[in-house]
Amino acid sequence: MARPAVKLDLLPDEETELRRRLRARKTSRRDLLRARIVLLRSEGLSQRRVAEELDTTVVTVNKWSQRFERSGLAGLADRPGRGRKPSIPLETVEQVILKASEPAGGVKQRSTRVTAREVGISHASVARIWRDNDLKPHRGKTFKLSSDPDFAEKFWDVVGLYLDPPERSIVLCCDEKSQIQALERTQPSLPLNPGRLRTHTHDYRRHGTITLFAAMSYLDGKLISRLEKRHTHVQWLRFLRQIDDEVPEGLDVHVVCDNYATHKHRNVKKWLAKKKRFHMHFTPTSSSWLNMVERFFADLTPRLRDGSFRSARELADDIIDRLAEHNLDPKPYLWRKKGAEVLEKIMRARAKLAEMETDA
Repeated sequence: MARPAVKLDLLPDEETELRRRLRARKTSRRDLLRARIVLLRSEGLSQRRVAEELDTTVVTVNKWSQRFERSGLAGLADRPGRGRKPSIPLETVEQVILKASEPAGGVKQRSTRVTAREVGISHASVARIWRDNDLKPHRGKTFKLSSDPDFAEKFWDVVGLYLDPPERSIVLCCDEKSQIQALERTQPSLPLNPGRLRTHTHDYRRHGTITLFAAMSYLDGKLISRLEKRHTHVQWLRFLRQIDDEVPEGLDVHVVCDNYATHKHRNVKKWLAKKKRFHMHFTPTSSSWLNMVERFFADLTPRLRDGSFRSARELADDIIDRLAEHNLDPKPYLWRKKGAEVLEKIMRARAKLAEMETDA
């Protein structure tokens, strides 16, 4: 009589990690095999059955089953000293890693070939070392750290609206996208074809600009919008009046906007003082990423940039069509990041900048 198969017991986080390895594109074949062995054994399959299903030996299944029982996920890693010895000295590897953050003499951007000449190894080896250490000297990002002394207070004021909106109210993320240019390409664009990218001419004729005012409901993603030729406090006030007309009576209106001067003009303040249901929430300076309507603008921009418009009126009609299309099937942009994590990241950045200024 055959012994019953011993089922491996997995903790939830262990199963999650093993299944992640199965989905990951960079998981090696040996790590894939070990993950599959453990997952199949956790389903109660015998060692012989697992070996047949994975086209391997019972000895291999037994080895990794026992290693996992003794040491968990750590037991699936190769033991130190096994495998091929590295051909590049550790000192050279450290030098390649350090040079990734150093400027390259005589060139604007550090490359694998420049670094390879400096340290005396192949550019393919430099690329591999950078890839293994998740270093990307050829890429960069921009950032702007807010210097607002009331950053934390304003941050929680806005995030609190997103996470727990007041009852009988609507939260509107408002901003203007100014200076949208009506550009007419000098020649027709060529469509996408197999083996050829979609193309358009680099030169164009200008036909004026327009400004889009938009208020996006945080709850359902619907837009209240207005097109204007300018974006002074006069146009902003018109937009606020439009919001007042379109939002049903009985609802308080919480407006999230930035610190642009037109939003705080004395005439705007005078009008808001009469409208008790309006509540203004200003994002911290240099923190437009807190305003969810900016995500909509980010999606809209490339669609407008790729177009060709013979007049400002034609551009306005195109924008109106796109906004109407959005409102037919609106999708809200939801805040999912934990506020404490965001503040902690900002505090680390401030500390790092302060440290660099001190060293300088």
